[in-house]
Amino acid sequence: MTGPRDDDAMPSRDQAEAAVRTLLRWAGDDPAREGLLDTPRRVAEAYRDWFSGYALDPDDYMQRTFEEVGGYDEMIVLRDIEFESHCEHHMAPIIGRAHVGYLPDGKVVGISKLARVVEAYARRLQVQEKMTSQIADCIERALAPRGVGVVIEAAHECMTTRGIHKRGVSMVTSKMLGTFREDARTRSEFLEFIQVGNRG
Repeated sequence: MTGPRDDDAMPSRDQAEAAVRTLLRWAGDDPAREGLLDTPRRVAEAYRDWFSGYALDPDDYMQRTFEEVGGYDEMIVLRDIEFESHCEHHMAPIIGRAHVGYLPDGKVVGISKLARVVEAYARRLQVQEKMTSQIADCIERALAPRGVGVVIEAAHECMTTRGIHKRGVSMVTSKMLGTFREDARTRSEFLEFIQVGNRG
């Protein structure tokens, strides 16, 4: 996901807040009433938080790797990485968790860095399928492991609060690279580790 084009000037904070007031009027309310006076400021601040991933480079988190791992070459899995993102089609929340695994080939990375990679991609306008691929590709670029697996489970508020209004539905996407894609046993081991849908 890229940010604004180089020839597009970043809107000012005042312009962002004015846009919120326009949307409030379009929704049918009065942005000048007491309860909404601070809403444009609050929304602008929320956007800074929700979309802070645009200011982050996930590859930077993966720069510091470790090669002294005592010959460890078995699967490394970090599961249940909770995240909040926003759908790029309706800007509605996407709430879910990511599961990440890889088979090292001589180097590993601190586990917190894997969670930071998920967070950096999540805090952008997203499509779940794309986010899944972005995380897997980032890990592959940095570690050149024998294989990478990423599975994301998420609920999409664009489906539960508008349109079809179906609650309790979650979407599952996966991206398998290297041995996770080519070897059914490796893939099965990863999926058994994360037990998608089988844990409370």
